[in-house]
Amino acid sequence: MPADDLRHSPLDDEHRALGARMVPFGGWEMPIQYTSVLEEHRACREHAVAFDVSHLGSVRVRGDGARSLLQWALTNDLERIEPGKTQYTHLLDPGDAHVVDDIIVWWVAPDGFLVMPNASNISRLVDALRSGVAEHGSGSCEIEDVTGTRAVIAVQGPEARARLASVLPDAAAVPHLAVQAVELGGTQGYVAGTGYTGGSDPGVELHVPAEAAAPVWRSILGADVRPAGLGARDTLRLEAGLPLHGHELGPGITPLQAGLGWVVRWDKGEFRGHDALLAEKERGVTRRLRGLLVDGRQIPREGCAVRIAGDDAGVVTSGNFSPMLEQGMALAFLPPDVADGTAVEIDVRGREVAARVTKPPFIPLP
Repeated sequence: MPADDLRHSPLDDEHRALGARMVPFGGWEMPIQYTSVLEEHRACREHAVAFDVSHLGSVRVRGDGARSLLQWALTNDLERIEPGKTQYTHLLDPGDAHVVDDIIVWWVAPDGFLVMPNASNISRLVDALRSGVAEHGSGSCEIEDVTGTRAVIAVQGPEARARLASVLPDAAAVPHLAVQAVELGGTQGYVAGTGYTGGSDPGVELHVPAEAAAPVWRSILGADVRPAGLGARDTLRLEAGLPLHGHELGPGITPLQAGLGWVVRWDKGEFRGHDALLAEKERGVTRRLRGLLVDGRQIPREGCAVRIAGDDAGVVTSGNFSPMLEQGMALAFLPPDVADGTAVEIDVRGREVAARVTKPPFIPLP
């Protein structure tokens, strides 16, 4: 995409003032790092960092038909939560049940939701929801892409809440997996106890009106929270074994293949992609996403072949260096009967690198 066509976060000037290295990402120009990926990764695991994740989408869905629409469109079951809670879920393709997108739903009001897709999938989600209103709607429903009106700041790490509490105590107090309206920079925003770095309570994410984004960002950094780029966010999610759309999710990949069957609630009734996914469940998957831990510092990359006893068994979908373990790590689709602990070889630029099948996360997470 030409540089002039890239979208920019409300925090773009802040990143440039901090000397961030900016790169194209999902149609946006975003910070990949400020100092080094290794330093920012370790700061998140040990202390607290702030990520600008404004490239993620925000789609407001509201009206008395909003809940029933989302129940039909997405795989998880909103009846299992309530207003003021969040839920991870999938939007499936109705033809082959591949994951069109993995999504977080913030239930912000009795008849109002913020649905958070990945950067490249906003239009796919909006189109799916609008077609669902026509075919499956019950009651009024307004669907609006509000991505351009706000910034999203993720404050993550074991000290995230304690440090945030010194400047934004109401935001720091939002419980894990909850969402609340909070005053942010003199305006109303939302804060959710969610994140993408792993662990039982990784921190919070702030949905800040664009006009308040810069002062809120500065106040967070002023609380001894380090800025971190999307490079560290990727190594953190990989170390935690979390899937990334376009790698472990996307065309040809279903929730069952990705080991995310828990996101699908079969007992809630019909949902988009139900029949195709049920057919796969009944015949059994032919591959499943697994973790691989390298016996050394070599770095496997996407596309590297994985072999077992010399025979091709799969392909790496994501790979990198674990800053905490100081070893290579990867995710790959392998035959479903391969056991944890199985020795494998990864072809890294023509060199056979020894690894073993390991259940993520690759490190213990609090």
